[in-house]
Amino acid sequence: MIRRPLVLLAFLALVAGGGLLIGFLTLPGPWYEALQKPSFNPPNWLFGPAWTALYVLIAIAGWRVWLRDRAGSLMKLWWLQLALNFLWSPVFFGMELIAPALLVILAMLVVILLFIGRAWSQDRVAALLFVPYAGWVAFATLLNTAIWQLN
Repeated sequence: MIRRPLVLLAFLALVAGGGLLIGFLTLPGPWYEALQKPSFNPPNWLFGPAWTALYVLIAIAGWRVWLRDRAGSLMKLWWLQLALNFLWSPVFFGMELIAPALLVILAMLVVILLFIGRAWSQDRVAALLFVPYAGWVAFATLLNTAIWQLN
């Protein structure tokens, strides 16, 4: 049974650690500050705490799915959403590519919604853990779209 907590710690380290590292490596800079943003753009300080909380939820959901079926289709969806999540910041902030970042985040939102839909019958807790994530990514998609349109 000690293995379960260690696996959870590994998921937390991977997701939160990876997400925070990518966030620090691709901090918004002068390019982002110069962009026109919509009136509903949140303050920059909000993104760090929001993503930290979401990364914990994402990690717990992944851990739960991994315990049930580490090679199943649901776990594959979990890995795909994480890859898209980790790709978005380098595309948007690192490469300064607004439209391609929009395609990444749209794909991420679709995969998150697919995960929720498929997890609902297998692990309702994992599905529910992804609901705030889906909401935030839907909002971020709207924000990315508005920034693309304004610039």
